[in-house]
Amino acid sequence: MPRRTATMLASALVLIALLCAGVLIKVPYSEMSPGPTVNTLGDARGEPVLQISGRKTYPASGHLNMTTVRVTGADYRMNIAEAVYGWLAHDSVVVPHDTLYPDGKTEEQSTQENAEEFSQSQESAKVAALKELDIPVATQVVVSTVVKDSPSEDKLHAGDVIKAVDGTVVKEPGDVAKLVTKHQPGEDVTFTIVPAKTAAAAEKAGRAPEGGEKITITTAKAPAAEGDGEEGGKDRAIVGIRAGTDHTFPFEIDIKLADVGGPSAGLMFSLGIIDKLTPGDLTGGKFVAGTGTIDDAGKVGPIGGINMKLVGARDAGARYFLTPDDNCASAAADTPDGLTLVRVKTIEDAAKSMEQIRTGKTAGLPSCSTG
Repeated sequence: MPRRTATMLASALVLIALLCAGVLIKVPYSEMSPGPTVNTLGDARGEPVLQISGRKTYPASGHLNMTTVRVTGADYRMNIAEAVYGWLAHDSVVVPHDTLYPDGKTEEQSTQENAEEFSQSQESAKVAALKELDIPVATQVVVSTVVKDSPSEDKLHAGDVIKAVDGTVVKEPGDVAKLVTKHQPGEDVTFTIVPAKTAAAAEKAGRAPEGGEKITITTAKAPAAEGDGEEGGKDRAIVGIRAGTDHTFPFEIDIKLADVGGPSAGLMFSLGIIDKLTPGDLTGGKFVAGTGTIDDAGKVGPIGGINMKLVGARDAGARYFLTPDDNCASAAADTPDGLTLVRVKTIEDAAKSMEQIRTGKTAGLPSCSTG
């Protein structure tokens, strides 16, 4: 065989081997890419994203789009070729698999966690929006979770409203722990509660739950190496619950959006609710997108995948992007052409910026690039 032919054949075999390796060899990486955006003022799958009843609402035009990131599943393993392509592509990011699914977390576990965060973000978005509009929101202490095989199992349930412990009214989740740990393990503690179903019916009717039934629970000794949310000292008593906070709204607000998880849509939900509950357009017909967690007090927090969300927003047609303060540096370093970043720290900041966008007086918008 001529040397040139042999060299070409050897090169072809090496190339084939490399291609096979690129396809067959798996690497511990996952890919993030721009996901769909959804207008919180519009419809999704044929129904309004924001549905408000029991309160006058107003038409809203323009866009207040929440943004998402698409990620590969926990069980999917990229091959070398996919990883290289992802690294070279501008509209995707390749990250270590453990970044998205730490501690061997399964896709099902991650989905469940994201769903819980999404649900909580909706609750906080409602609270923040109504507080911004000076609409009172009632707060109550509830059972968040019941520990399996604990004294409270089958006696207390998630969603039960805790009115009092041993006759003492509770106002904060921490009050429950303080009152329980006054006991010694083996002693009885009496909870006054409104069952979750009764509380849910009251909330739907726009009123605080009334009355209450007494439940007696025998406390147990806390495991030595395990915390359960009820703080105390040596031989502290527990009943095996975690207390949390729930809210009773003066009218019904439903957020209808499937197949989305995580807390990062909170800011845009809040703005959408504000727009629906106030006359005139918050956007002035402009296309605004954004992201950011939000807490009950209206503080906007950082999110992951900011650069992917910027690309998704730009591709959807957004002109302005509301950016959490802590994400500004990363966003400003790689902003898609035609997209103006607007720095926000609170829901109040966002509302003021929306007024500037609506009126076209955008020269003074807080910018990610100018601090």
